[in-house]
Amino acid sequence: MESLAHPSNSRGTADFGWLKSKHSFSFGHYYNAERMGFGALRVLNDDWVAPGAGFGTHPHSNMEIISIALKGDLQHRDSMGTASIIRENEIQVMSAGSGITHSEMNANSDRPVEFLQIWIIPNQHNVMPRYAQMNIDFEGRPNQFVPLIAPQGTTPNTLWLHQNAWLSMASTEAESVINYALHHPQNGVYIFSIEGHCSISENIILETRDAACIRSTPNIEVKSHTASKLLLIEIPLIP
Repeated sequence: MESLAHPSNSRGTADFGWLKSKHSFSFGHYYNAERMGFGALRVLNDDWVAPGAGFGTHPHSNMEIISIALKGDLQHRDSMGTASIIRENEIQVMSAGSGITHSEMNANSDRPVEFLQIWIIPNQHNVMPRYAQMNIDFEGRPNQFVPLIAPQGTTPNTLWLHQNAWLSMASTEAESVINYALHHPQNGVYIFSIEGHCSISENIILETRDAACIRSTPNIEVKSHTASKLLLIEIPLIP
């Protein structure tokens, strides 16, 4: 197993008052030549948006964009006519494809919204734009990686995108041990600790908002030392 730590305090930062963001990879005003992405994973931003504020209408093309609401509600509108609220513990996927405009606003005037914004480089260009959303349901599934995104037609009750990538989340109890078997051992895994304290295969320690890039392994073992919430992205290492 090869691993590279991404401690929380090593991420890029942005503070515009209405927006506070931590960048795992180069984005906006943050540039780090050693953090341009991890395979087809290009962006993972940890965003806090003030009440009533947000990202006004802006364009994208040829990118798979994922948002996961951690706290609060996110109002989405786009040029396909979609108008939706992504609520806490919900996930959206938007294929920008041949071109789309959209806005993402805090749906509430009395509390902030916190969400993860993830960009994945697609394996097909100029596809028809599309939007999908679903609830993240951990009910009856503690201490396991719950699949949320998988290649089209491969995994029931998941969303899909234009890339051979898998995205899972786990809600774990203290002292639990869970395993993840890669679908393709030549892929890499980006694992992000949303909260908690855990170790991976004995030698990688993750505290809240730490992450690690992992490659050259067919499976991963995670031990949670406290109750934890984890995001795992299995991604082709060549976009």
